[in-house]
Amino acid sequence: MNQEEFKQKIKDIVDSNPVGTLSTVSQNKPNARYMYFQRDDITLLTATSKQTHKVDEIEENPNVHVLLGYTDWDSPYIEMQGTIRVREKEAIKEEFWQDMMKHWFTGKDDPDLIILEIQPTSFRLMNSKEKEPVTLDM
Repeated sequence: MNQEEFKQKIKDIVDSNPVGTLSTVSQNKPNARYMYFQRDDITLLTATSKQTHKVDEIEENPNVHVLLGYTDWDSPYIEMQGTIRVREKEAIKEEFWQDMMKHWFTGKDDPDLIILEIQPTSFRLMNSKEKEPVTLDM
C-alpha cells in the first residue's frame, strides 16, 4: 500500500466512523473518552469545552492517542498518535459546528467552545487487506 492509498484509507475510516476514543495523560496514567471527530485531510478536529479535565491534561501534555473504526471483528481501524493544538477562532468554530452540539453548547459563539486540532505524528492501520499492521510516520 503506497502513502496516498494509506491516507485515503484513513480518510475513509474517519468519514464513516466519526466517533472514537481520545486518550490523554493525567498524572502519568491514560485517560480515554469518546469524542466526535471531523477531519481536514488527515488532521483530526474535535470540539470540547474549556472547562473539561481533558483541556487541563492537554495543557500539561499535548500528546494524545486516537482510536477510530472497528465496527466489526474484521473491519479496519486506525490508531493515531498526535499532538493537540487548541483553536479558538470563530472561523474554525463556524466550520466545525453541528446542530447536535447544542446539547453541550449554547451556540457557535459559546465562550467555552474550543476546537482541538490533532496533528498526526503516526498512524497504524489495522485489519486492512495487509496481513500485518501498516504504519505511517509523519
